[in-house]
Amino acid sequence: AVNEKSINGTVDAFWMDETEITNDKYKQFVYYVRDSIALRSLVIAGKDEFRQKFKNQSDDASPENARLNWKMKIPWNSKDEEVKTVLASLYYQSDNGLNAKRQIDPGKLQYKYEWINYDQAALPGNKYNVNTGAYPASAKVRVDTSYVENGVIVNKTITRKLTTRRDLISMRIVNVYPDTIMWLRDFQYSYNDPKMHMYFSHPGFSKYPVVGVTWEQAQAFSQWRTRLFNNVNTIGGQDYRLPTEAEWEYAARGGRKMALYPWGGNYVRDKKGCYLANFKPMRGSYTDDMGATTMKVASYPPNNYGLYDMAGNVAEWTSSAYDGSSSLVVSDMNPSFQYNAKNSDPDVLKRKIIKGGSWKDIAYYLQCGVKTYEYQNESRPYIGFRCVRSYNGE
Repeated sequence: AVNEKSINGTVDAFWMDETEITNDKYKQFVYYVRDSIALRSLVIAGKDEFRQKFKNQSDDASPENARLNWKMKIPWNSKDEEVKTVLASLYYQSDNGLNAKRQIDPGKLQYKYEWINYDQAALPGNKYNVNTGAYPASAKVRVDTSYVENGVIVNKTITRKLTTRRDLISMRIVNVYPDTIMWLRDFQYSYNDPKMHMYFSHPGFSKYPVVGVTWEQAQAFSQWRTRLFNNVNTIGGQDYRLPTEAEWEYAARGGRKMALYPWGGNYVRDKKGCYLANFKPMRGSYTDDMGATTMKVASYPPNNYGLYDMAGNVAEWTSSAYDGSSSLVVSDMNPSFQYNAKNSDPDVLKRKIIKGGSWKDIAYYLQCGVKTYEYQNESRPYIGFRCVRSYNGE
């Protein structure tokens, strides 16, 4: 599952987050989903003050589709029994003796996002005829769809006739709350109880990289972040997205061609003998680099592009699909092997490339040219992500 060959080719200009997405930043996404569900539930319950009003126009949209009034403060401590009942549905009461408190219910935090299946549009049989202004009569597409049944998300792949561009859109519903149990699941014979209960929720870990998020959750975060950016800027920008493998590797080298590590040298220590990243030194001496597991982002110096933690701390999702022979078919212009796996596809087609190595990896995996993979619907305590945006031009 490892390929040492460096990516060769031309990569267009792009912006990249200087650090991995932290718990604090991802928590904004979680709270947005929670608040949007709360507002929607209040509108459905008949509380029209939480519905967006339009001047000189009546809003005839159903409660399920009405625009939400984000200027209204959500009455979390309301004494109105109906409001209390609506908002209480997002929480459960933890049974922990004297320390019992209300906890957010991760199963309720569902976010819907959409994307265009360009791979289906590019099929020879689906070529749009510019002369007739229509797709071929036999044109069909495979797309994903999701719905919620009895509180459970159901994902399906459907085949439908291609008549308009709208037919190319897939939709997915995901639970956005990180998987906190993965600390125990992946390291069963290690005492990870504090991490499991506190890593995402406790403010002491706010500047640590978010982990326990799947590739699909990272995609949802990127889509939400794009919407947030475009809503507060008069001129919208390029979409936030996960970097391709080539973009990630190009950024990691920091302008140093053929650099083995992001800092440019061939060793993982500096001249004073100090480690240059958070990884697994020697035979399990995790704390020799000052961190047993994850560390605060930017704990080590950046590379020449000002990017932190491009080696170690947590490995990072990319948008590129993993295939052992992909190097034989990728283009030399923005090289990336992309495959938008459908829900019905076998697991072997759902492998996504991860880069950079993590706190639990040996130095080999920190090298810029090394890659491995994980399945897009799996979460790990050593995989996080950061976003990129394509350059808008002058």
